[in-house]
Amino acid sequence: MSVTTEKKNFTQELIASFDLSKFKQDSEQRKKALAAFQSLGLPEGKSEEYKFTPITKLLAKQFKAEELYTSPTPAVSDVSALIPKAFQENCVVFVNGVYNPALSQLAAGSKVVIKPFQEAMATHASVISEKLNEIKDNNDPFALLNAAMWQDGLFIHVPKNTSGEKPLFIYHLHDANASKVTSHTRLMVVVEQSAEFSIVERTDSLGKNTIFNTINEEILVDENASFSYCKIQNDSGDLIHVSNTTVHQKKSSRADTYTFSLDGKLIRNNLNIIIDGEGCESHFYGLYLTDGDTLVDNHTVVDHKQPNSFSNELYKGLMDGKSKGVFNGKIFVRPHAQKTNAFQSNRNILLSDDATINTKPQLEIWADDVKCSHGCTTGQLDDEALFYLQSRGIPKATAKAMLLYAFAGEVLEAIKDENLKQYIDSIVSERLHKSF
Repeated sequence: MSVTTEKKNFTQELIASFDLSKFKQDSEQRKKALAAFQSLGLPEGKSEEYKFTPITKLLAKQFKAEELYTSPTPAVSDVSALIPKAFQENCVVFVNGVYNPALSQLAAGSKVVIKPFQEAMATHASVISEKLNEIKDNNDPFALLNAAMWQDGLFIHVPKNTSGEKPLFIYHLHDANASKVTSHTRLMVVVEQSAEFSIVERTDSLGKNTIFNTINEEILVDENASFSYCKIQNDSGDLIHVSNTTVHQKKSSRADTYTFSLDGKLIRNNLNIIIDGEGCESHFYGLYLTDGDTLVDNHTVVDHKQPNSFSNELYKGLMDGKSKGVFNGKIFVRPHAQKTNAFQSNRNILLSDDATINTKPQLEIWADDVKCSHGCTTGQLDDEALFYLQSRGIPKATAKAMLLYAFAGEVLEAIKDENLKQYIDSIVSERLHKSF
């Protein structure tokens, strides 16, 4: 049997084992998503978007099709030691993809609506319907798979002129002690006019069994609004993770996104920024540290649809062992988007002969009055700098960690929230000293 046939069979088995009757809400949208997924199928080796990331092969090896719909009942009763103190007063916890109110705590007196998505579909149906129509459909196969089978999620509505709210910490914990785990969650955020809000999201796991997790995130940043979103992927378990994030910006809005991929088996991040208004500003940063046989794949798209906007992208990677990094960044500047400034940079350091990086920065410009640039670099650690530090009495391992931290520091410095910066700094420092 050919590899292609095996992959097609796994897609067919996945569809055949799907039971729509288990889902009481959103059945029509689920049917639509399932039909689109069936037409598209799981990505094969020749898929341009997934040619360096053999996720279908890995899923077929690790799971039976029916296992992608079920998860064990978790035995988690306390997560306080896993959530930083600075964020414990306003946090939402998902365990194996399901919202856990007993482990969550929301800030008192907040103006922001934060509800489980299933509940919000009843209480805020008109808002959800209206805003989803403004967000571009995502035709990634795993986004469609999530849209068909999502178990739970979160709806966040930030009213007009809201500011000064505490950041929301979203903690996704997978309890894989007993058996394999699959989870499919969704997040919808609506930041209304002239409002400000920030989210910190972390994935983590317990146990050594394989985990398959997909997240769909739909974010609308309205006129003059500001939104900050930080993802921390530091999962020591056997995690296969796919996230699809769409950020739709309107006139004079600002969006800052940070993606820290520090551990896991296979991580794929799809980030789509739609700049659909004049005067928009968008900054997005990424740092991926890979070791062993970890694979981290970042795909980003910035679509400038309106004039007089600015975007700045910086992704950095450190790869050791037999690990693999992938970066594919696209910038589109539409004909009407004159006076656009768009910059993109990807920088990488390979720390072993077996580590690899596939990087592809791209620009597609249909306007003539713009300032745009893109580029990538790949190299090794500076031996002269390492020797200099050692000559000053610094042990080689410490000197190496110092140089790697300096390389990562540009991304860390971009974080504005001091509590978040200290938290990320401690995680990155520990990771560098432990693995590199």
